[in-house]
Amino acid sequence: MVDFAQLQRVVKAQLEQDRTIRAVEVSGATLELAVSEAATLLDIPVRRLEYEIAERGFPGIFGTGKKEWKINAYARTLAQKKNSETVSADTEQIAAVPVIENKDGAVFVQLRAEGALLKVIAPLGNGRRAVDEEAMHALAGRGVANVDAAQISKIVREASGAYVKVGAINRQAANDSVVSVVVSADEMKAHITVTPPGPGGCDISAENYISYLQNHRIQYGIREDFLRDFADRPVYREQILAAEGLKAVDGRDAYIQYNFETDTTKAKLREGDNGKVDFKELNIIRNVVENQPLAKKIAPEVGIMGKTVTGKSLPAKSGKDIGLPLGKNVHTADDGETILADINGQVVIVAEKINVEPVYEVQGNVNLKTGNIIFLGTVIIKGNVEVGFSVKAAGNIEVSGTVERAELDAEGDIIVHQGITGKGNGIIRAGKSIWAKFIENSAVEAGNMVVVSDGIINAQVDAGKRIVCDGKRARVVGGRLRATEEINVKALGSPTGSSETICEVGYDPKSKDELVRFTRGKEAAAAELTEVQRNLQTLINIKKQRGSLPEDKEVSLQELMERRQTLMEDVKKADEGVKRIQETFENIDVRGRVSASDKVYPGVRIIIRDARDDVRNEYKAVTFVQEEGLIRVVKYEETNKEDIKRGSGGRSAN
Repeated sequence: MVDFAQLQRVVKAQLEQDRTIRAVEVSGATLELAVSEAATLLDIPVRRLEYEIAERGFPGIFGTGKKEWKINAYARTLAQKKNSETVSADTEQIAAVPVIENKDGAVFVQLRAEGALLKVIAPLGNGRRAVDEEAMHALAGRGVANVDAAQISKIVREASGAYVKVGAINRQAANDSVVSVVVSADEMKAHITVTPPGPGGCDISAENYISYLQNHRIQYGIREDFLRDFADRPVYREQILAAEGLKAVDGRDAYIQYNFETDTTKAKLREGDNGKVDFKELNIIRNVVENQPLAKKIAPEVGIMGKTVTGKSLPAKSGKDIGLPLGKNVHTADDGETILADINGQVVIVAEKINVEPVYEVQGNVNLKTGNIIFLGTVIIKGNVEVGFSVKAAGNIEVSGTVERAELDAEGDIIVHQGITGKGNGIIRAGKSIWAKFIENSAVEAGNMVVVSDGIINAQVDAGKRIVCDGKRARVVGGRLRATEEINVKALGSPTGSSETICEVGYDPKSKDELVRFTRGKEAAAAELTEVQRNLQTLINIKKQRGSLPEDKEVSLQELMERRQTLMEDVKKADEGVKRIQETFENIDVRGRVSASDKVYPGVRIIIRDARDDVRNEYKAVTFVQEEGLIRVVKYEETNKEDIKRGSGGRSAN
């Protein structure tokens, strides 16, 4: 009965072995051409090729009797191994082993003035050795008789590759082989034409070919190795290239090697984690940082002189040098050839010079045409920032139009000349201050101030210092405003009280959020710790009663002990965080106030540090402050407007 599983294993092993061997049958006019063709078909380097000669080629005599070389070539690849290091080492060893060509031994006969000469060359690789019969046949073919068979046998056996005299000839000098040479008009090539010897005529040796060329003014580029082979296998009555001159090569001009994409029309699309291309990420801006190498001049090359076959020198031009294309905010490195950035910004080429611009300008809207923007400087947008796009800058961001449910993030200031309308999803963050005409349904964070001229509607606004909403139509309706020092607006709340409006001052909003995270984290860790300790104690009690636990319960015991340790550390870290932030709050020397220059409507909630008050009456021109843990209403205290004007270099939303 056939073991099907065993048969599967045998077939699989055979398939794996077959995959490691690929072979082709090719032919060519020469052995080299056949080998090259095989390497191309197998798509491997020639050095990785192994082949066997199936049929030897023959160049023919007087243009007849030509025969192509035929070989069987194959490449053996390494079977995949689990240990990648071993595979790599084996590959390197195989590459280092020289490829040995399989080549049969050969017999050559030449007739010269001194007599008949015989040369036998040894085979290569697995090639076949020449035999006595071949030598005797070759000699007979040239009319050489009465030779010493023992001497012939010795020459064949030694296969020294040198010509040895084996007999005399009845020379007929008039029938000697004749060579003529033709030099091209530009003296860059010299061709020879050889006539075959007649009866009793002598062949031409390689040394004679070389001497003949030299005697005819050929001094350079003689193909000596070729002529030595040609002397053994001459081709008659055809023009043969015997010498070739060296062309002059002009040196390459100096050029600039850029380290950034110089073609501004090329937008590089980025593929997201889901495999889809995000057309918002066009990567158009070429951000650079201070001292970043931007480009390097590659020095010109010295020209290489040429030479004709008659020995005449051919002049060559050396490459031309160029200056460094230094523009604004760049400098040269110590090597005198590398261009470095002076500042963070965008590298651009203007008038063929490299510049680093601290400001990036968008002439229209931020949309699919521009993509999302990330820039290591200031960004100025002449239009709007459309829905779903983001702008991030290491400097300031200034928008002439509106920001529509987008993300803006700047280390400096953000100025929006029209307004911000987030539709519930927009997020605006500034390391310093934010100026806008209005803010609606957006989340806004500023390290310093938020200044609005028309109104804040249903927005979440946080400021490290102050929030100011001061203009003819300025009003805050709905949402939550938080600032460390002050919230100062014209009108606060709505006459109908339909939207909850919360104003909080007296602490840093970010620290407050961090306190909430620590507190919630501590509560969650403490609750889980209680549950873990209860389960742990249960297992400990069972172990005490029984003396041991089943293997799975013992594993659970160890896991619970490790989890308990982790939770205890989490609770400790949360306690330390809460304590640190509370100490920060206690050390804040800020009075904290909420002011309205016009009206405050019922329904507004005022929070000043730990004190809270829900406004139940309508007030005019008042300021809310904290005194002795309670919130008091006092006469309106105007904000310092000079600070607002000085912000962002004197800019304001108006």
